[in-house]
Amino acid sequence: MMRLSVLRRRLTIAAALLAAAVPSLAHAQDPLADAADSGDTAWILISSALVLMMTMPGLTLFYGGLVRAKNFLSVLVQVGAIAAIASLLWVICGYTLAFGDVSSGWLGGGNAWMLINLGNVRADTAVPESAFALFQLTFAAITPALMVGAWVDRARFGWVVAFSALWSLVVYAPVAHWVWGGGWLSTVMGTKDFAGGIVVHTTAGISALVAAALLGKRQGFPKTLMLPHSPSLTMAGAALLWVGWFGFNGGSALAANDDAASAIINTHVAACVAALVWALVERIKVGKPTSVGFATGAVAGLATITPAAGFVSPGAAIMIGAIAALVCFPMIQLVKKRLEIDDSLDVFAVHGIGGMTGSLLLALFMSTSFGGVGYAEGTTMAGQFAGQLVGVGVVAIWSAVASAVLAVGISILLPMRVSEEDEREGLDISSHGERAWEFD
Repeated sequence: MMRLSVLRRRLTIAAALLAAAVPSLAHAQDPLADAADSGDTAWILISSALVLMMTMPGLTLFYGGLVRAKNFLSVLVQVGAIAAIASLLWVICGYTLAFGDVSSGWLGGGNAWMLINLGNVRADTAVPESAFALFQLTFAAITPALMVGAWVDRARFGWVVAFSALWSLVVYAPVAHWVWGGGWLSTVMGTKDFAGGIVVHTTAGISALVAAALLGKRQGFPKTLMLPHSPSLTMAGAALLWVGWFGFNGGSALAANDDAASAIINTHVAACVAALVWALVERIKVGKPTSVGFATGAVAGLATITPAAGFVSPGAAIMIGAIAALVCFPMIQLVKKRLEIDDSLDVFAVHGIGGMTGSLLLALFMSTSFGGVGYAEGTTMAGQFAGQLVGVGVVAIWSAVASAVLAVGISILLPMRVSEEDEREGLDISSHGERAWEFD
């Protein structure tokens, strides 16, 4: 009995010593060590659905109502096809190019092809990497779809799909890595973009302008008045975009916290003031406010606040919204009347100019003097503005050059534009063999 008790004491002491010697082993095997936060995860999943709602049906109705009835269905098909191909490419290789392991700062590593080897939790967040990849997929889907508004009524469907697919890998994914994926613009230049003023709106806006210039004008532009066939659909689409933008900007906080709430408040008030200021400008310029103008103003405000949504105060967001309307409204006139570039639905003037303007205003309004979050240690307002200016400039140049090369290169195999006869008949019938409803 004495020997047995001595043996027990010795085993107890040995177990205690072993536990003291290897505490890290027990911690490493803890299944909860890198568990995701369920509330944050739920918010990112909801935000992903909201952003996808922006694309389908939001963007389809917004753009579809602005074109003539004979081209309504073609817009819906183009937006849907672009979202589909961009989503597939994102899963296959786009995600890893944008958010894979950082090396040179130009492209992500190939560690996440086909979304393999995803971490339990995305670095610097409390959400699963799969949820993060899904959220970013919806951004990759809507960005090339924004460009549809530049070439409605005349672009060939095959060229549209091929161009948008390659564009998502050549333009969007690298820029996403430079700014959001730990690439050189964010780490070296200090460029900031909360939810896509540079990554989404600058890339799509600049590329849309290039595509519109290469495609040429619609028949009758600018002399023939091409009125929207259904402003009511445009208003409905704008409303869906407005609500979905809460997920776009609020979800970019990557957590269900104060940052998300602040981003949503800023998003809403910027859209409110931009829509009202746009209506006021129309009242002064053309004698009455229009529903299409109100909707366009709201979208301009949403695009302009996007890069700054999580960095500024609500008061600054109101000012940004007003500036958005005052800058984007005359830009439409400049592009179409002075330059005579047929950017049909004003993608560059609204999204491109809005995104670039907001990206630059961010440097001013993120100052604590305006209620913003303040600058990084050692950074001044001038330094932040320089970082924003470099980011906008580099991305604009890359988007323009790459888009021109892709557009022309693809047109060698797939013509960019439909025939004159098909354009007169309308793309609903000539490209898809369908007819939309027509209004008297």
